[in-house]
Amino acid sequence: MTYCIAISVNAGIVFCSDSRTNAGIDQISTYSKMFSFNAEPDRQFVLLSAGNLATSQSTLTQLRQDIRNNAPVNMNSVSTIGEAADYIGQVYLEKLEKHGGSYTEFESSFLLGGQIKGSQHRVVKIYSAGNHITSSADTPYLQIGESKYGTPILDRIIKLDTPLETAALCALVSMDSTMRSNLAVGPPVEILLYKADEFVLSNYNRFNEDSEYLRELKKSWDQKLKEAFNLLPPLAWAANWENVPENNKGAV
Repeated sequence: MTYCIAISVNAGIVFCSDSRTNAGIDQISTYSKMFSFNAEPDRQFVLLSAGNLATSQSTLTQLRQDIRNNAPVNMNSVSTIGEAADYIGQVYLEKLEKHGGSYTEFESSFLLGGQIKGSQHRVVKIYSAGNHITSSADTPYLQIGESKYGTPILDRIIKLDTPLETAALCALVSMDSTMRSNLAVGPPVEILLYKADEFVLSNYNRFNEDSEYLRELKKSWDQKLKEAFNLLPPLAWAANWENVPENNKGAV
């Protein structure tokens, strides 16, 4: 199982991914799911992957080979993020057909984020069908993999004007919530910040299972959640009871 997030705010993009690919009673495998490219100076891309590991890795290998071979279409020749997403989707479908065809266990999905000079930075989600959607003002983040546990904090905090560092903390809290509720998602946790219009990838961290920072983050978040819960207003059933019709009181 996998959980990956890409958050696009005005200040840039936050990428975050776990590294657990197989969890069982006696086996846990870890592989990085975050990849960057040998990009030209006018562009930067980061790709996050979820799903079948073999299909994802063969897709990535082909993307990098196309750059080395200066193929007619490659990550350094596309002119928009949308074109890059279409190209990745096509390469992926070719690998899927070669290795698994229509079998769902061979499917993968991807998050692509980055910027090409002269255009706005963007995040797109590439589905297992090869098509894609983009982030928006209403939905400034996209997820793949085990997304449900980490969504609430993103919905509450992330806006377009959210500072990049705040978005990064939000991504880590989202990851922590997911790891707590699903043991198939786990460290190492990778996080990368891309600042808009800089065209360099320099703010990267990898937190291992014994990371003191991850432990402190988890401890602080748990404590603050409990404190907030204890400050919730009490249910005012007694005060409202007289306003409920007699024949409806049993349903209250």
